Amino acid sequence: MSFNEIYQIAGSAMNTQSQRLNTVASNLANAEAAASSEETAYRALKPVFQTVYQQTKDGAVSANVQVAGIVQSEAPLEKRYEPDHPMADETGYVVYSNVNSVQEMADMMAATRAFETSADMIARANSMQQSLLKLGAL
Repeated sequence: MSFNEIYQIAGSAMNTQSQRLNTVASNLANAEAAASSEETAYRALKPVFQTVYQQTKDGAVSANVQVAGIVQSEAPLEKRYEPDHPMADETGYVVYSNVNSVQEMADMMAATRAFETSADMIARANSMQQSLLKLGAL
């Protein structure tokens, strides 16, 4: 496996984790968003990852990761009886998003650690390349 392939794999992982962090940020920003109906309520977004296999020049198989799509969570929305709220429907209920802040924080930590691992892999591959160049100069 060449260094370019290592960089490509780590880069694809960093890209997908960045998109994961973007969805977490969007979810946390809308965690307490109120709506007057279930149709207009914010639903948590979840990225769907996909493995993409490809054959390298030397015949080996490498795998990258990419976001296949972003789907809305099917978790139930929360309805609260708040008849004085400006977004209350005719029965006095306000619909709130289905964002679970604790789960989102756990996703954020996992995505951050995965991103850091990929960045570390790039740094180590770069260090290996530098060491090879130094060997050639001797």
